[in-house]
Amino acid sequence: MSDDALPPSFDIVIEARKADLGGGFVVGRVLPFRLHRTVGPFVFFDHAGPMTLPPNIPRAVDVRPHPHISLATVSYLFAGQITHRDSLGVQQVIEPGAVNWMTAGRGISHSERFEGRFKQEGGALDLIQSWVALPEADEEMAPAFDHYPAAGLPVQQDKGLWMRLVAGDAFGLTSGVKTRSPLFYVHVELQPGAKIAAPDGHAERAVYVAHGRVRIEGRDYGHGQMVVFKPGAAPAITALESATVMLLGGEALGPRHIWWNFVSSRKERIEQAKADWKAGRIELPPTDKDEFIPLPDDAPVKAPTKDAAH
Repeated sequence: MSDDALPPSFDIVIEARKADLGGGFVVGRVLPFRLHRTVGPFVFFDHAGPMTLPPNIPRAVDVRPHPHISLATVSYLFAGQITHRDSLGVQQVIEPGAVNWMTAGRGISHSERFEGRFKQEGGALDLIQSWVALPEADEEMAPAFDHYPAAGLPVQQDKGLWMRLVAGDAFGLTSGVKTRSPLFYVHVELQPGAKIAAPDGHAERAVYVAHGRVRIEGRDYGHGQMVVFKPGAAPAITALESATVMLLGGEALGPRHIWWNFVSSRKERIEQAKADWKAGRIELPPTDKDEFIPLPDDAPVKAPTKDAAH
């Protein structure tokens, strides 16, 4: 859709593009987009699903250890199960409704694998992973991982509407998830005819349609579409059928360089991260160190362990 065809309250509508994470595991990538790279501090937004994985999920579908710097990854499941391991020694099973917030800071590596009963039996997988940029003062902070069970997150219901505040402040709710800058991230379930609008008090705001269809300012949107609103605009989002949407945004943190899994306010820091990963200076998860994802467009290198990379 061309910009001049958009309703006056819209900045842009972004369509998810297919991205292969390896092993044929394809996701919908929304952010970054060349015409609109960020929404508030959110610099990356992937949706894996909804999909059904077969029994005995192939190991090739796993996301092998890989590095990050100067950002926080946020993993949120609607359905399914994955196991997180990182270079801090954390091992966490990620389940629907929980928030898993990994702060990369000066450098961390992690893997995401299908294991146990879910790997054996397969089943529905529906996952959103977003990246949140860190303020410049926090880009080199110590890495950390925080897990928040679904039962501890604020929930609100009203007239065909159910919402869970994943992080930040919105609709009079405050999440206990630790963040480094003002933002909001909300999971909303809408019954047909139910309405909601983006929350007040945030400079940049958007809605992503994960399931179903909604109508905004007389136009219909469905799975894989993100509508970014102009500052101050908050049109009603009306469900045309049962729908799941994610509301997100906050205060912008300024331009960020993004290359592969690295995000930074400084281009030279990206180059340093490339060199660090290639040279093995970013540690691998201690319980998942026999393989890793090499730096793109570089020859495979040996893992910084006694074992060679697969």
